[in-house]
Amino acid sequence: MTINIEQDVQNILEQMNAILSDNSVPRNIKSSIENARHQLQNKEQEISLGITNAIYALDDISNDINMPSHTRTEIWSLISDLERLNEATKQK
Repeated sequence: MTINIEQDVQNILEQMNAILSDNSVPRNIKSSIENARHQLQNKEQEISLGITNAIYALDDISNDINMPSHTRTEIWSLISDLERLNEATKQK
């Protein structure tokens, strides 16, 4: 299985954008997703650091009581994808 890190990051960013455009998602959760997105797009740091920071930002909100359940599932999926991608960057 070949992993294209740039393409995978782009797919994750698109998933984040979909969550951000959902009107049922509270502002504080959108703010954390924006932070995670910024971490992934930050060209001034190593991609592995950006991925790790994005994981932490998403993990912090994953159990927010105000989060719609479908969004929680999407957040968990993003975290899983980011963790897989983080492992791939360590192997390169």
